[in-house]
Amino acid sequence: MLNMADSLARLSALAEDPVVRILADAFSDAGFDLAVVGGPVRDALLGRATHDLDFTTDARPDDILRIVAPIATAHWDIGREFGTIGARVQGEQVEITTYRADAYDGVTRKPVVEFGDDIDGDLVRRDFSVNAMAFLVPQQRLVDPTGGVEDLIAGILRTPTDPQVSFGDDPLRMLRAARFSAQLGFGIEERTLAAMAELRPTLSIVSPERIQAELIRLLQSDDPVRGIRVLVDTGLIDEFLPEVTALKLEIDEHHHHKDVYEHSLTALEQAIALERVRHPDEPADAVLRLAVLLHDIGKPRTRRLEPGGAVSFHHHDVVGSRLARKRLQALRFDKESTDAVAKLIELHLRFFGYAEGAWTDSAVRRYVRDAGDQLERLHILTRADVTTRNKRKAARLASAYDDIEQRIAALREQEEIDAIRPELDGNDVQRILGIPPGREVGEAYRFLLDLRLDEGVIGPEAAEQRLRAWWAARD
Repeated sequence: MLNMADSLARLSALAEDPVVRILADAFSDAGFDLAVVGGPVRDALLGRATHDLDFTTDARPDDILRIVAPIATAHWDIGREFGTIGARVQGEQVEITTYRADAYDGVTRKPVVEFGDDIDGDLVRRDFSVNAMAFLVPQQRLVDPTGGVEDLIAGILRTPTDPQVSFGDDPLRMLRAARFSAQLGFGIEERTLAAMAELRPTLSIVSPERIQAELIRLLQSDDPVRGIRVLVDTGLIDEFLPEVTALKLEIDEHHHHKDVYEHSLTALEQAIALERVRHPDEPADAVLRLAVLLHDIGKPRTRRLEPGGAVSFHHHDVVGSRLARKRLQALRFDKESTDAVAKLIELHLRFFGYAEGAWTDSAVRRYVRDAGDQLERLHILTRADVTTRNKRKAARLASAYDDIEQRIAALREQEEIDAIRPELDGNDVQRILGIPPGREVGEAYRFLLDLRLDEGVIGPEAAEQRLRAWWAARD
């Protein structure tokens, strides 16, 4: 429950922030209004940490530049056509935007900018009532024309105007609703939710890059599962990641859940818990979370009914990896993230062979080699993938994974397992065998790598002897 006395005290403290105070005095001295707006006001009222300071003012961009120039160590006008000026003040990056009254063309999500003179008009055009509040400084007066405080108390997200109009103007706001629901733990008002389902096809006018950015922010939130459920229930996710909804149609072959979708969401929750335990001081890992969410998307394509009524999903790891790569490329994810997610999905079943029988040191080395720099993420994904309600089975699998991590640690100490490579390089191969660069050098190198994986460190002399013997037998 929101305690308004505490919330207003936090707002007053926000007004005393050195950056806010310096800017407030500068704009006041120049004869203009200035207000902290949007997220910082919402977060102050909720008692949440805020990271970015956004301001709105009746000053035009030229005036903003003139006012901030003497007090900023740097300033830029990259958003000038939209009325936004950026600056660095007291080491903090801030954005200051002229009151706006945007209009949209209904074809793209780019607004036609019209500057305004009224703060209420500026606030009404924003995405949700809880983000449509401003705190005038230095007067310290809260401006809330759309009932944002009431919605904070109720814990709901609602558009300041008719949701059909708001989402019609800017469809990206529908994804923001899911993200804010995940970040704040808020429900979505009924009319707003219905409009999201009805207008979901309009998401097609939003660029893949913008959709990707919202998806990442959702995955990095405190409770991404809540936001994903919003996207699936409204059908929004079908516009850019339909493989997630398709999981609802597949029965989990182990009967842990009524469908693979619920299993995937449970695995995501478990992965986040493990992430926080294993890396408590690190930021949320969007790549890991995306891999966990998508790790079973190959199942619908590989579903087979076996004799006796059993269901199998053979090779869903490989198929899922390909599907994920294609989808992430369409969403313009960078190559590093795309490769990481695809690799994690492809390898997520590998451990279960270990749980069924002891691996040789060679198999453990290959596991590490194949995972590469994704090994820690693979540890978390594989552990999180165990969602069985059978406590004995869960304990057995957890113990098996404890064991493989201990063996990896031991081998790492002995052999520098993270940098597994043959004890002879390509130049050595050419010198020893007297052959020029080409296909045969590659074949010899692969032989030496297999030797290293199978037998560990044997020393350069022994490796040379084995290479010569392999070459002689090959000839």
